Amino acid sequence: MGSKLKVAVLFGGTSSERDVSIASGSQVVKALRAAGHDVIAVDTATGVLGAADEQRLLTAGVAPAPPEESALEALSGGGANLLQSGELNSVDVIFLALHGGSGENGTLQALLDLAGVAYIGSGVLGSAVAMDKDIAKRLMLVAGVPTPGWVMAPTTTEVVEREIGWPAIVKPNKQGSTVGLTIVRESAALAKAIEDAYRHDDEVMVEQFIPGRELTVPILGNDALPVGEIIVEREIFDYETKYQPGMAQEIFPADLSGPQVIEVQRLALMTHRALKLGGYSRIDFRMASDGRFWCLEANTLPGMTAASLFPKGAAAAGMSFPDVVDRICRLAIEEHQRRRRV
Repeated sequence: MGSKLKVAVLFGGTSSERDVSIASGSQVVKALRAAGHDVIAVDTATGVLGAADEQRLLTAGVAPAPPEESALEALSGGGANLLQSGELNSVDVIFLALHGGSGENGTLQALLDLAGVAYIGSGVLGSAVAMDKDIAKRLMLVAGVPTPGWVMAPTTTEVVEREIGWPAIVKPNKQGSTVGLTIVRESAALAKAIEDAYRHDDEVMVEQFIPGRELTVPILGNDALPVGEIIVEREIFDYETKYQPGMAQEIFPADLSGPQVIEVQRLALMTHRALKLGGYSRIDFRMASDGRFWCLEANTLPGMTAASLFPKGAAAAGMSFPDVVDRICRLAIEEHQRRRRV
């Protein structure tokens, strides 16, 4: 590791993934301090945390379901003056341990660009594109990356039956952690699933369901890390399964042949570049029974909880968690300096 850095870790916020973000922030704060860095903990909903608030918030776990909308609304606006904080103006880099909402869709990235601050992960364009699943899938197809077929709501059962077939996945277009996602097995259930998804977003996607193995590829810098496989009892890797201990097996490296590993890593890097992502990401796939890989989505700020996939992939590559967060920070500083020279 290089010189000591001053890092602000931003987490929490008011998206439906607030609990996951807090859990990620807890792990990142500990790892950065273990790596010898000076760390400020910041809840973007409330501001810079004192020692007591930090201890209280960062020891909370992830509940089986996302927070209620009313609880999130009560927090809105509390962190509006974040960028005016003198402490944040003095940091070397901002570590975004945020998931969903304005922390991952390019909004916060735009503010940080205007403030001239280095921050980890993708920039404004990549963040916005990856969050919008409809746009992301269009770019995947142009780049030659297979992705399941889809239509956008409003739609009809006739269109879905003709274009997608059953079962189909109904999900918000701009959400993560499978929030608001439903498997629809018959036409009669479609309208209700779409209505439920609209509670989480103003756009809803109906996507082809690809049965098969669940795989993920972490990307760090220009490199694809070891491929992981998620084995669950359920048909989908849903919110509860992702964040409750013992509900999924996550195997790194996945049991794949050499050529299969090379192919899915190639597709992951193609996706990362096609969506103009930066720093690090995690690209998720389904492997069908015929061996074909289908890209489901790209995550620009992958989870960093104790159970998260990205740290496990890095560990399989021989990197400790402090090494990983240190590397992510230094990539961000290098990219920030490069942009300033252009």
